[in-house]
Amino acid sequence: MGSKNKLKRFKENENFENVFQPRRSDLVEAEYYLKGKWRETHFKNENPLILELGCGRGEYTINLARRYPQKNFIGIDIKGARFWRGAKTATENNMLNVAFLRTQIELVDKAFAENEIDEIWITFPDPQIKYKRTKHRMTNSAFLQRYKTILKPSGTVNLKTDSEFMHGYTLGLLHGEGHEVLYANNDVYHQQGSPAEVTEIQTYYESLYLEKDKPITYIKFKIR
Repeated sequence: MGSKNKLKRFKENENFENVFQPRRSDLVEAEYYLKGKWRETHFKNENPLILELGCGRGEYTINLARRYPQKNFIGIDIKGARFWRGAKTATENNMLNVAFLRTQIELVDKAFAENEIDEIWITFPDPQIKYKRTKHRMTNSAFLQRYKTILKPSGTVNLKTDSEFMHGYTLGLLHGEGHEVLYANNDVYHQQGSPAEVTEIQTYYESLYLEKDKPITYIKFKIR
């Protein structure tokens, strides 16, 4: 993407009412003004609140919001030029149950209050295969504890990935730490049983993986 396109998208993001771009200091040095108040302040309802972490272009966030208009969805990514597409689509289609937050995933517990979130989606994260990158894996122990803080006791996490490594690593960690695996499938398009939103919603890159006959995996779990 050219620098001019990026600058244009950054500028548009500043004018979208569904985009929030707090500075790091807004989250770590003070109480973020929307923390614990996303429903009442932005969405103006008491509907369930679902996050997509590392949302990229926001394709999953948008399609989940279309499927479940009675729920609120927030896509989170540090790269605003990417989720610009999702924010623009939501704005053009008057999708009031969609928002996007530009921040680092490790600050998620600074942006949301304890028990504020009903569900989390992690879609096609970087598996960070090298051992020295373990701390950056979005399902490592430290991240799970951040998610647990903001999730309701009944809250669930969904991991959809093309990485067999990420699938196996996460399953092993969940079982080893005593978390509750509600469902797991190592090839959702060839083995029945996955929720409809897993197989009926596809990202652009997912379609490329499928063209190469690469298995797509899925885990749904609760953090204990």
